[in-house]
Amino acid sequence: MFQIKDIWTFLWSFLIVFPTVSLVHQLGHAFFARIFGGTSNFALGRGKCLIKFGGISIHSIYFLDSFCKYTSLKYNNRFTNTLVHLGGVIFNFGSILLINALIMQNILDPDIFFYQYSYFSVYFAAFSLLPVNFGNGKFSDGYAAYRIMRYGEELQLEN
Repeated sequence: MFQIKDIWTFLWSFLIVFPTVSLVHQLGHAFFARIFGGTSNFALGRGKCLIKFGGISIHSIYFLDSFCKYTSLKYNNRFTNTLVHLGGVIFNFGSILLINALIMQNILDPDIFFYQYSYFSVYFAAFSLLPVNFGNGKFSDGYAAYRIMRYGEELQLEN
């Protein structure tokens, strides 16, 4: 049952953990775009831009949304484009595996942050993989990967 004392846990999750998961997800897209010869820009949040460094911008409502855009890839084929679109999911699951390995090696102590981070990462990745066309040229990662693999379409990442 949700109680008043749970407000702090909710705020912690909403304002710190979930944006961290979103940041790791977008870093995955950017990483794969860059290793295949493209450039990328991504934003964490919406609203007024607070901080911008390189291709990363953080906005005033940083916990609301995130998105990534990339330029054409130097190594441009179905495989590389699919990896760019699935890069966020790869980073989300990879970060969970890394955290679990560090905990098992007693390098990190088990903590509620890591539990919540892992939970939200699975949630974020699962919803990213659902094949959904949101309209206006916006697709879920799963939908874009499917269209690229099946039809060879070049879909711009903007999720």
